[in-house]
Amino acid sequence: MALLNRKVDYSILVLSHLNEHRTGASARGIAERYGLSQAFVANILKLLCRKGFVSSHRGVHGGYVMEPHVPTVNLAELIAALDETFQLAECSQAVGDHQCAVGAGCPVKEPLTHVHLRLQAVLQDVTLAELFHPVAQPLTLGLPMVEAGMIPVAS
Repeated sequence: MALLNRKVDYSILVLSHLNEHRTGASARGIAERYGLSQAFVANILKLLCRKGFVSSHRGVHGGYVMEPHVPTVNLAELIAALDETFQLAECSQAVGDHQCAVGAGCPVKEPLTHVHLRLQAVLQDVTLAELFHPVAQPLTLGLPMVEAGMIPVAS
């Protein structure tokens, strides 16, 4: 089970490619580079254009260019902009018709809601720039014992 759906995942890949190729790239070039369908990449690029992450230029030297503000966008904003929602479980939804069968008597609804909020905070804390240019840091997974140095992390 992936936490990011295919549309979000490939949008990040395409944006990363455009970040590396600041002068622009074509759907065909991106598709060939990653072994993807050109039609699929073109659809992702059209979506990114409609949402203001990418602009397109026609002509012989045409293609797609990433908008300058994109590296400052966080993952939660990207997911929301692509008309997606991040849900850990059905009961994580604020409102709607998607309620689980157990409902109010569920003993894990509140703990799952807390986990959902923590994951949402992580998504809000990670910018696309961090994905495009990762900095090597020890992986703590948000575990207090690792962060406090109580569990050694290999360097």
